Amino acid sequence: MTAPRPTIVSFDLDGTLVDTAGEIAEAANLALREVGLAPRPLPAIEKLIGAGSRELMLRLLRSAPEANAAVDVETLRARFSFHYAAVAGSSCRAYDGCVVTLERLRAAGIRLACLTNKDERHSRIILEAVRIDAFFEVLVGGDTLPVRKPDRRVVERVLQALRGTASTMAHVGDSATDVQTARNAGIAAWAVPYGYNGGEPIESARPDRLFVTLPDVADFVVDTRN
Repeated sequence: MTAPRPTIVSFDLDGTLVDTAGEIAEAANLALREVGLAPRPLPAIEKLIGAGSRELMLRLLRSAPEANAAVDVETLRARFSFHYAAVAGSSCRAYDGCVVTLERLRAAGIRLACLTNKDERHSRIILEAVRIDAFFEVLVGGDTLPVRKPDRRVVERVLQALRGTASTMAHVGDSATDVQTARNAGIAAWAVPYGYNGGEPIESARPDRLFVTLPDVADFVVDTRN
């Protein structure tokens, strides 16, 4: 039996639609310096991104041999958030094909949402900086609800707002968190291979579909509607 055509597609933000690793690393290193820890090179930080800011701070502390019990993860996270508010949108860039993908989906009548564990205020800055904010009818950030991805309620928020059903929604992400979010909500779990997944290949999370590029997502959705 052929699966229903998706009428709602949600996208993760960091590592899926927009490359934000540079400014995340900048804010992280400013926070590390404040607590007396050495800054880390961009490739090292990029491999730790993928599960939200708190988990990133925890991973940075675990990988810092000079860290001690006096360094509190919540303090480090608060300093990261402070610095990220100043640099968000300064160096991010939309991935190749991002805009044309969103344009094609919208033109085909697909309703779009953005689901991210980045704080909502920072997410809006990023979306506006790369000029894709107008494509999304719903934005659910990491602090929009009392829960965050992979909790199914972030997807349910979208379905309620857009009056959709799980059988006709797909979520596109770059991490195991995104795949698990879709699984928990009973929607299609789609992924791209180029983003941030804690240094692990996204194939290990076993998404329902893996698209090499964002335009491949539009090709698949639009073609299935013809």
